[in-house]
Amino acid sequence: MKISNTPNNSSTITGFILLGFSCPKEGQILLFVLFSGVYLLTLMGNGSIICAVHWDQRLHTPMYILLANFSFLEIWYVTSTVPNMLANFLSDNKVISFSWCFLQFYFFFSLGSTECLFLGIMAFDRYLAICRPLHYPTLMTGHLCTNLVISCWVLGFLWFLIPNIITSQMSFCGSRIIDHFLCDPGPLLVLTCQKAPVMELVFSTLSPLPLIITFLFIMGSYALVLRAVLKVPSAAVRRKAFSTCGSHLAVVSLFCGSVLVMYGSPTSEHEAGMQKIVTLFYSVVTPLLNPVIYSLRNKDMKKALKKFLRL
Repeated sequence: MKISNTPNNSSTITGFILLGFSCPKEGQILLFVLFSGVYLLTLMGNGSIICAVHWDQRLHTPMYILLANFSFLEIWYVTSTVPNMLANFLSDNKVISFSWCFLQFYFFFSLGSTECLFLGIMAFDRYLAICRPLHYPTLMTGHLCTNLVISCWVLGFLWFLIPNIITSQMSFCGSRIIDHFLCDPGPLLVLTCQKAPVMELVFSTLSPLPLIITFLFIMGSYALVLRAVLKVPSAAVRRKAFSTCGSHLAVVSLFCGSVLVMYGSPTSEHEAGMQKIVTLFYSVVTPLLNPVIYSLRNKDMKKALKKFLRL
């Protein structure tokens, strides 16, 4: 990557400057304490689900194995942004190195794409369990579950690989100030020496595409689930089916809704403040809420968590 300094720049700056959340030093310390607590709670909540699924033999089913993998993904997703954000709160220069900036950019969007794919296969699992209950054990085997998990990780990490490499080879000019708390492609492309409309088009297409495809797949799956559930005469069975699917739909709504707001339209249309708030919601708040959502209405998970926490 080529860096061109302007007379206003200091030659000692060796990376981009992440402005993060602009506020006095006391406010930065308060935010540090707040997000440190959120980060620890997120790690504990998702880690508890992983441990509960591992220790409780009753949860060794595709549904809970996918949930444990999803929680593992959430830990890494929040880790791709929050530790650097915490360091930024206590930093005076708020500089992030070029290599770490693009590494964060790659992992953040790759993990986000992987999360979209995970939400899709979790909806597929619920579709098979409710619409094909007799064939479910033979269809959703451990081998298929493993292949689906691996496919999500591989496809998710391949999706933004080439755009990330191309962007990292661009020349950057000007102040190198990014008005965000992470390395987002929108603010990064603004800092290139020459306008890159093709790359802007690529990112505006690639960013929402996995989400849109997954969201349509999920809605299609749950439309079939709803049709099948409404045909069931037993009210108790219907309530159990809706309860099982409700948690997943809540997570889909939180994550997909906020990401669609962010990347469903060109980044330039959003003010910097709005970008930060929406990105903060789906990258930090959603991973924090997911363990609560999945365990709140799931009796088996609540029993397993109680059993694990007693150990």
